[in-house]
Amino acid sequence: MESKKTIGHLSALLTVLIWGTTFISTKILLADFHPVEILFYRFIIGFLALIAACPKRSKRGSLKQELTFAAAGLCGISLYYLLENIALTFTLASNVGVIVSAAPLFTAILSCLFMKSEEKLHANFFIGFAAAMAGIVLISFNGSTLELNPAGDLLAIAAALVWAFYSLLSKKISSFGYPVLLSTRRIFFYGILFMIPALFFFDFQTDFSRFADTACLINILYLGLGASALCFVTWNFAVGELGALKTSVYIYMVPVITVITSVLILHEKLTVLAVTGTALILAGLFLSEYRHDKKT
Repeated sequence: MESKKTIGHLSALLTVLIWGTTFISTKILLADFHPVEILFYRFIIGFLALIAACPKRSKRGSLKQELTFAAAGLCGISLYYLLENIALTFTLASNVGVIVSAAPLFTAILSCLFMKSEEKLHANFFIGFAAAMAGIVLISFNGSTLELNPAGDLLAIAAALVWAFYSLLSKKISSFGYPVLLSTRRIFFYGILFMIPALFFFDFQTDFSRFADTACLINILYLGLGASALCFVTWNFAVGELGALKTSVYIYMVPVITVITSVLILHEKLTVLAVTGTALILAGLFLSEYRHDKKT
């Protein structure tokens, strides 16, 4: 039991390690692709990869189970990424980064409302949340001025909220007894299905010649195979083993990974604010997890 929980923690850590580096691939792809194109192609690649990894068909569950899979695909694949991308067109990237990182708080609230027997809130969680958010603010703004943009900021809040719903839904799905590869594949299927209508409202183009560029091909494959297929499997596994709330606090680590990657790969300057913010986030993560680990 303890070994599976350890693997759960490592899975969550691996997930955020990859998610924290995706901004580099996205930044490169944005030179030739619109955000919605990147989103659609990466999940198509991820879906095909999951089929290749586990080609057998899963048994069809009850209507209630199927609706849960559909809701997870809608929230975690379609709505979350679309809301986040649209939010970026209305407000600062730093605003979106801070607001979306508040997803663990929404997860905690929803967990108390809908999964009362699962995980109990404690004082350390809120102290850790405050410390982590302070660190995320320091990293995200790094001396720049906060600008409120109601439309974009509200969309970012909506994105954080639907991710919290996804975390709870994926926890529910883990109780169905399906292998994590098969359940993730089904979630991807519904996510892509719900995403298709949105393509008609954006400047989506099926110009596959762009993939002839090696940089574009490598980065879309990284997003599709790594950040989508692999990461959603490892994240869903972690949620199944640790619970939605305990896994969600690993989201705090994403800005830390982004800072480290920026310094190592993009050779950006490491500032005092970034170091302080990183220390606060790590302290917040430890505080948020501490009492849970003590009990388990």
